[in-house]
Amino acid sequence: MVEAQTWTTRRMSNPRLDSTEQVLDIPPTPPGEHRNSFGSNGGGLSPTVVTALIIASWYLSNIGVLLLNKYLLSYYGYRYPIFLTMLHMLSCAAYSYASINFLEIVPLQHIHSKKQFLKILALSAIFCFSVVCGNTSLRYLPVSFNQAIGATTPFFTAIFAFVITCKKETAEVYLALLPVVFGIVVASNSEPLFHLFGFLVCVGSTAGRALKSVVQGILLTSEAEKLHSMNLLLYMAPLAAFILLPFTLYIEGNVFALTVEKARGDPFILFLLLGNATVAYLVNLTNFLVTKHTSALTLQVLGNAKATVAAVVSVLIFRNPVTVMGMAGFGITIMGVVLYSEAKKRSKVTTH
Repeated sequence: MVEAQTWTTRRMSNPRLDSTEQVLDIPPTPPGEHRNSFGSNGGGLSPTVVTALIIASWYLSNIGVLLLNKYLLSYYGYRYPIFLTMLHMLSCAAYSYASINFLEIVPLQHIHSKKQFLKILALSAIFCFSVVCGNTSLRYLPVSFNQAIGATTPFFTAIFAFVITCKKETAEVYLALLPVVFGIVVASNSEPLFHLFGFLVCVGSTAGRALKSVVQGILLTSEAEKLHSMNLLLYMAPLAAFILLPFTLYIEGNVFALTVEKARGDPFILFLLLGNATVAYLVNLTNFLVTKHTSALTLQVLGNAKATVAAVVSVLIFRNPVTVMGMAGFGITIMGVVLYSEAKKRSKVTTH
């Protein structure tokens, strides 16, 4: 979609639909008595093997949606990022409905009030902005640089948390954000394929992902309004598609007719779009499964490593030029993200 790898959550198409594009923030895993057995027995496999397979699937889906988006938007010539994001949302809506109502991977939760609905609508709008910006940036920037910028999410999260909620972090946390920003400055100055518009929309996507995380923590605070990440996706995805429809028609024209015409000459486009939309949903599903079988902390650690793995894989596949200074800047940013995560953990231990 489609964060989501991330307008994903992180997590659907952006990679963060959290890209980490695109990725939704995952609340605590429901107690054992409320969980379905989905994905828990692994067909007789040991728990360690099941967990390893789930983590591998998480990497494949998160990196896969980034590479597919890049291929479609930059190399294949399908230059309709808004329509592509809308397809991600429709896919997530359909797959979420099936997985919750038929596979029962999590209990179905209902929207209980108009107020709760309007809050979810607001999150959907921010989600749309983040994912569309992330997908658009892939038209102009290599995946490696896109991931470097996306790694600065903690910086924007800290800013929005302070501006909106007046939440202050410890000095150690703020100091850890310095290398996050410095690394991007270094990487930007030495990026051979730097594109100003692509850079700005990618920063917008990263900021949108951070804003959604902060706003979600404010809006859905009461126990009656809190939704499991998979239920939140079920309601946000169709709303996001509805929001995107007028934008894709106005900005990109009659994309549906153009896609049908393109499919007559090359049916492979249908396979690409279906596969891309399916992988966008798998990003969110594997986010949930990783948290269920490990912990939210493990997901955070995997997310830090994913940016590096995605950057390396994209360079190997698309052969985009990289510089020593660019790699150094990326490395400084990732180091800053790790330091930030450790500082946050220590600050939580101190406050508790």
